[in-house]
Amino acid sequence: MSSLNGKVAVVTGASRGVGSRIALRLAREGAGVALLARGRTALEETQRAIDDHGGHGFVVPVNLARPEEIEAATDSVEQQLGTVSILVNAAGVFGPIGLVKDTDPRAWLETIMINTVAPYLTCRAFAGGMIAQGWGRIVNVTSAAALHEPGPINSAYGTSKAALNQFTRHLAAELKGTGVTANVIHPGDVKTDMWAYIKEASGRLGSVADAYVQWAEWVEKTGGDDPEKAASLVADLVRDDAAHVNGQFLWIGDGFQAPIPSWGQTKDQQPWRRRE
Repeated sequence: MSSLNGKVAVVTGASRGVGSRIALRLAREGAGVALLARGRTALEETQRAIDDHGGHGFVVPVNLARPEEIEAATDSVEQQLGTVSILVNAAGVFGPIGLVKDTDPRAWLETIMINTVAPYLTCRAFAGGMIAQGWGRIVNVTSAAALHEPGPINSAYGTSKAALNQFTRHLAAELKGTGVTANVIHPGDVKTDMWAYIKEASGRLGSVADAYVQWAEWVEKTGGDDPEKAASLVADLVRDDAAHVNGQFLWIGDGFQAPIPSWGQTKDQQPWRRRE
């Protein structure tokens, strides 16, 4: 992998799990990494791990459900570290597990805010600087849940990730030819705090949640994917020779779940479009 020395990366959700591992990997490759998440204590643990490997991490506590805090955080990053070249939106919440009629609207909307609106705001904040310097990489962490057939109890999370996918495709179309790319990745089926929440909450709902109970049991039985697989995929995407990869749904290598077809396998039929 080419050196990231001199480049500035931002990783949301850097306090734990996949986000923490991605932040550590980018720092080990030479990038200065701004670590964004809600909890300062956990962010400082990631920072210490980066320091132990000779890297540089910059802690920025932020509630990603609040646009005004995101604006302040992005301003702080650029003031302290300079122009951002790499953005990884890894923060995510699963949202309320339950039937739509029973869900808490505040929790449902918070899921959309953190999983979809926050990536929009961070992309909006940093894309201009990337375009101006002619190089940049944006990676939004999505989920295979957005490609599975919709089912009960998962409306907030599934909707948020489907929206994130489509937003990223629009962004990628706008970035074409600028030297900046935007893609989404499925980080694998990882045994994280989110997995523990899904296991506990779905276990209380009875048969309507059988699919999630079975998924949680499968992850527990297999041990889940190592978060380092997602970190390796991000590392591949920030290589100079990955400049042609744009607007794609990408999968980790050797994941426990086989890749599901997404967009790009067939051409859209749009009779109103002139073909060049």
